[in-house]
Amino acid sequence: MKSKLLVMLVSSAVIASSCTGEGGEKTTETPIGRSSIEVVNGIMTPEIMHNLGKVTDPQVSPDGKEILYGVSFTSIAENKNNRELFIMDIDGSNNRQITSTVKSENNARWINEGKEILYLMSGQLWKMNRDGSNPVKVGEYGEGISEFELSPAKDKILFVSEVKSIQTSKDLWSDLDKGTGRMIDKLMYRHWDHFVEAIPHPFIAGFNGSAIADVVDILEGEPYESPTMPLSGIEQLSWSPDGKKVLYASRKVVGREYAYSTNTDIYLYDIDAKSHENLTDGMPGYDTDPVFSPDGTHFAWLSMERAGYEADKSRLFVMNLQTKEKRDLTRNFAYNAESPVWLPDGSGLYFNSCVKALTGIYQINIADETIRKITEGWYDFGGVSVAGDKLISLYRSMSQPNEIVSVDPITGEYTQISKENEHLLKQITMGKVEERWIKTVDNKDMHMWVVYPPGFDPAKKYPALLFCMGGPQGTLSQNWSYRWNFQLMAANGYVVILPNRRGTSAFGLEWGEQISGDYIGLNMQDYLSSVKEMTRESYIGKVGAVGASYGGYSIFYLAGIHKGVFSAFVAHAGIFNQEHMYMTTEELWFPHWDNGGAPWDDNATAKRHYANSPHKLVKNWNTPILVTHGELDYRVPVDQGMAAFNAAQALGVPSELLLFPDENHWILKPQNSVQWNRVFYRWLDKWLKNE
Repeated sequence: MKSKLLVMLVSSAVIASSCTGEGGEKTTETPIGRSSIEVVNGIMTPEIMHNLGKVTDPQVSPDGKEILYGVSFTSIAENKNNRELFIMDIDGSNNRQITSTVKSENNARWINEGKEILYLMSGQLWKMNRDGSNPVKVGEYGEGISEFELSPAKDKILFVSEVKSIQTSKDLWSDLDKGTGRMIDKLMYRHWDHFVEAIPHPFIAGFNGSAIADVVDILEGEPYESPTMPLSGIEQLSWSPDGKKVLYASRKVVGREYAYSTNTDIYLYDIDAKSHENLTDGMPGYDTDPVFSPDGTHFAWLSMERAGYEADKSRLFVMNLQTKEKRDLTRNFAYNAESPVWLPDGSGLYFNSCVKALTGIYQINIADETIRKITEGWYDFGGVSVAGDKLISLYRSMSQPNEIVSVDPITGEYTQISKENEHLLKQITMGKVEERWIKTVDNKDMHMWVVYPPGFDPAKKYPALLFCMGGPQGTLSQNWSYRWNFQLMAANGYVVILPNRRGTSAFGLEWGEQISGDYIGLNMQDYLSSVKEMTRESYIGKVGAVGASYGGYSIFYLAGIHKGVFSAFVAHAGIFNQEHMYMTTEELWFPHWDNGGAPWDDNATAKRHYANSPHKLVKNWNTPILVTHGELDYRVPVDQGMAAFNAAQALGVPSELLLFPDENHWILKPQNSVQWNRVFYRWLDKWLKNE
């Protein structure tokens, strides 16, 4: 009876708070919350996948005893997500939801010694008590705030907001205030999924706990962005321990130079003097993710060596701010460094690295540059926060979305402390994940994952899917994706083949760099080697190939050379005509490096590359192909997908085209994602399951 009464009280509290909108006013809308959907027969579906909560941004309380974090919930019916805030004790106990509103709460940070929480809602700053009560807007910033970070003393705030970067018809001619023409005289005029009419700038303001004041645009009047677009964020900015300086990353070039450059530098901004100092001048590649040391005498950052090469090795550097001496701490480490975090005593750093298809937590000692791997196991770990003698991180696998984990930095032992999706995961039968190493055509060792259907029986026949990774650089690691979910493929009855072919970045520089200038070569043979390996198994039936972006390019190219290996293809956001792609994509440094130059360049690599563009092999197409694309995709413009479909239709090849007017390079909206998955499996089932 007592437990039933407690459940009723908790339910009543949730129902009452579910009628709360911004500022505590009543609303008839109902917040999107944790799903109670039931899994039928243990089989995951696209609907089940989207009902899993997305755990992000764990923040350790000032006293190290609690963790504040967010969970995004999805309503397919409403076609949107909503993010709520939770707090739990450092060991995972006493977990409670502190918000239940119709607007997402983001970027939540502890303030007032943990008694209050500062956060963003609808692009504005809010604060509330630690239990979620008394939400109050902290002023109003007209252009909106996308992210923020408080100074160490919590008396200033560093935030990101957009500033206008173009002139419109109305700006020039008062009688044309309704004119819509975009006047363009330089690159880059569009990026990722939008025309560039505003750019992000970093701002500093005073903060007294209740309001912001004296707002200063660090880059006022300058046409440069910081953080760099399209996917960077607050991690490109860092407060000094004394709150008097800020490090920021910026690529201070515009126009044609911007379109071809990866020369992002780290700048030191003095708040009182309003001065800027380029600390990485002469380093021509990406310099990003600056982090002050605990005593403010040094800073660490990530750096790529070569100009124009966005997939160069990501090195972990440290600089003495007095002498300007800089050191590459990972020069003897063959892999990329990510997410640097200082040890509390400043003697070293924690960082993440993907090594042999697993992203782990590592520690480096600055004095002797020794590197120690902390975590083991088939998980991908995220960046860490220090909580006393433990590290707090996120981890995930192909069989589990993000959860919060506590890691012992000495022993490497870890314990999952959030269980957001336990109620659904325990109902789902996941497919077995297997690791294999196989030989390539040039006798190299290649890593691959294989995911089997739930209840796999080797005495039966199963269709198989080769997944062609995008990038082209990157790695198929133990990651969980809501766009290309390998367990969902397995749940639909497919054996999933996941080769870490040439160009993947977790197997050393030589393996990763081989693909540049050789899209049509060894990595294509790697794909075919992985399929050949699997078709030796008696349980493999028909084989299809699927992929997006460079993976879509791979599909279009394989369609012209495979000679009957595959029975069906699916290409999303794929590159079809490399010559046209070069002249219509936005970040020109990418095709310029990987293609060996422009279509008009007179060198052997470029000539070979463009002469073998997938569209030039289309006369060989004879295999059913589904083409999907987002119309807001400016990385691989939509006419690439349309051209591939049109060619297939003209040749009489069985084909379908699925276009999304409101999506970019990724299909993100819940109903669009479900539609995409339904069309995807309908197509594959038609051609691979019908013997």
